[in-house]
Amino acid sequence: MRTLMGPGPSEIHPRVIAAMGQPVIGYLDPVFVTMMDELKELLRYAFMTENPLTFPASGPGSVGMEMCFVNLVEPGDKVIVCRNGVFGGRMLENVERTGGVPVVLEAPWGEPIDPQRLADCLKAHPDTRIVAFVHAETSTGCESDAAALIRIAHEYGALTIVDAVTSLGGSPVKVDAWGADAIYAASQKCLSCTPGLSPVSFNTRAIEKVRARKTRVQSWFMDLNLVLEYWAASARTYHHTAPGNSLYALHEALLLLREEGLEAAWARHRRHHLALKAGLEAMGLTLLVKEGARLPQMNAVRVPEGVDEKEVRRRLLTEFNLEIGAGLGPLAGKIWRFGIMGYSCKPENVMLCLSALGSVLSDMAYPVEVGQAESAAHHAYASLHTEAAKAAGGRGR
Repeated sequence: MRTLMGPGPSEIHPRVIAAMGQPVIGYLDPVFVTMMDELKELLRYAFMTENPLTFPASGPGSVGMEMCFVNLVEPGDKVIVCRNGVFGGRMLENVERTGGVPVVLEAPWGEPIDPQRLADCLKAHPDTRIVAFVHAETSTGCESDAAALIRIAHEYGALTIVDAVTSLGGSPVKVDAWGADAIYAASQKCLSCTPGLSPVSFNTRAIEKVRARKTRVQSWFMDLNLVLEYWAASARTYHHTAPGNSLYALHEALLLLREEGLEAAWARHRRHHLALKAGLEAMGLTLLVKEGARLPQMNAVRVPEGVDEKEVRRRLLTEFNLEIGAGLGPLAGKIWRFGIMGYSCKPENVMLCLSALGSVLSDMAYPVEVGQAESAAHHAYASLHTEAAKAAGGRGR
C-alpha cells in the first residue's frame, strides 16, 4: 500500500472508504435528498459560512474553479488575476476563455501576494469587476493573506474568487469573516475524500451578479441558474446524475472533520508540519517558503545541489512505497513537495518519510547522519506536547 505524502490525493480514512461502498440509490430518493441537505450544512461548517448556496460541485477542483469564472465573469469584465504559482495561471486561462479582460498581478513563485501591490493595481484599474487569487498555492506551499486581499478588493468595489483547494480543512478558511464572494475547494486534499468533488460557496453579492448577467452563462452544466434549483431544498429538480457514492464519501469525511473540530484539525496539521520541518532541517534541507507564509499541509523543500531529485522520488516510491511530489513550472527539478494533508497528516507518516528520505539520500552520498532527522522530529513533538500541557494547565487555573 502506498503512503501518500505528495500534493494530493491524500490517504482516505477507512470510514470514508466504507461509506463509498454503500449501495447506489436514486438521486431523487428521499434518503439521498436528505443526505444532500446534510452535506450543504456540513460544508457550511467547513467553510465557516452561512451562505445558502454552498454545495459540492460534481467534478474535481478544476470544475469548481471554472464554475466560479463562467458564472461571475462576463465578456468585457476586467479581472485582476494574482499569479504566484501554477494555479493562478489556471485562473488566468479561465478569464481569457470567458471573454474577460485579464490584468495579471505577478509575484515570485513561493512568495505570497502583496496586499499593497493589489491596492496599487486596483488604483490603476478602477473598473475592475473581480479579483481572483489562490489562498493556498499547491505548487509552492505558499499561503496568501486572504482576509487582507478580499478587504482591499471590496474597498474598490470588486468581487472576489478564491482558490481554497489545498487549504480547506487544513488551514483556517473563514468565508464569512473574510467576506469571500465565491470560493472553491476539492475533496481529495485535507478533506481526505475520493477525488472528483469540488465544494463551492457563493454569497449573495455573487448570486446577484449571476442573476444580473446580460449574457448567457457559456456552460450549461455549470450554470448556477440551473444548479440553484438542483440543490434547493424546497423544490429540487433534475439537473444531472449525481455521483452518489462519492457524495456518501464526502458526507462521511465532513462528519469526521466536524467530530475532530476545525481548530483541532488546523492544529494537527501545524503540529506535524513542525515535526517534519525539524527533521528536514536536521538533514540540512531548507524550505522554499519563508516562515509566516508556509502552508503546514504542503511543504516545498529545495533539492540540494548535486542530488538527482527524480531519482530520489523514484527510490522512495519503489523501495518504500512512499509518494512525494515534484516541482512544477520554473520549480521543476528544484523542489520536492511533501504533503501532510487530512488522513495522511499523522506521526507515522512523518517518521516514515524522514527515515526513508534519509536512507535514500545517504545511499546517494549526500551527508546525512542516520537517525538525526527522526530525533529532531521526536524533540519537536515533545516540545509541542509540553507547550500544549502548559497551555491546558493555564486554562485550568
